Amino acid sequence: MSLPVSSPKSLLPPINASWFGIGVLWLGGVLMLVPLVAVFLISFYNPDPSANLFTNYGIAWRTGNFLLAFFNSTVVAIAVTGCQVFTSLLAGYALARLNFYGKQMVLLLILATLVIPIQLLVVPIFLILKFGHLINTYGSLILPSAANAYGIFLLRQYIKTIPIQLEEAALLDGANRWQIITQIIFPLTKPAIVTLSLFAFIGEWNDLFKPLVFTTRPELMTVQITLASFQELYTADWSLLMSAVVIASLPVMVIFFLGQKQLLRGIASTGIKN
Repeated sequence: MSLPVSSPKSLLPPINASWFGIGVLWLGGVLMLVPLVAVFLISFYNPDPSANLFTNYGIAWRTGNFLLAFFNSTVVAIAVTGCQVFTSLLAGYALARLNFYGKQMVLLLILATLVIPIQLLVVPIFLILKFGHLINTYGSLILPSAANAYGIFLLRQYIKTIPIQLEEAALLDGANRWQIITQIIFPLTKPAIVTLSLFAFIGEWNDLFKPLVFTTRPELMTVQITLASFQELYTADWSLLMSAVVIASLPVMVIFFLGQKQLLRGIASTGIKN
């Protein structure tokens, strides 16, 4: 009969898992903050000793015409966010509650679009926009992103966590599908909607590809096009560029900090259900 073999005791001292995890988090946080701190410090650099602390910011604001860029980016980001919330809520509800032929295939096709980069679709999208006379309009910046596969999947997963008995009771009271969506589903999915809204707004605010390809008019210049204009072909004024980056990042940072609690709640409460 073989005797159990006991493993030798480790010569290393026991590691406190909680302190180790906290240390790793602090290290990761510091590594992520180093580039941001560098951007912030470089934005104040000015070789002119008579210049005040915020001289670069004033020059960057006037040179980049940020007032127009902020307006255009805000209009596009809000419109895309609204479209994605609307389409994701309706499609997510249909995939979560309705039964129809090919439902799983539709879901798989929607998820498959997540792995297709927009660069592969730029030619057909451009031709469609040209056929609709939408090139160099707000429509060329809004319509290609009006629906989002991630948003549809997020809302579908969240809706599946809502008890279906609430909808059955509303149907017995005479409510139709639209009333159920607007008066029951929409209020209960606010954490997921806030999460989707933050992702959509920040994504559109930081988007350079669509404004660069689908617009040429200076009146439609967005924040990212403005930032690109600060970098010349072979050189760049890094102080002005970093000042412009800080200016362009402030709205997104404010929006993120205002909605971070709902963002974490929406992500945490969205589980994977069949």
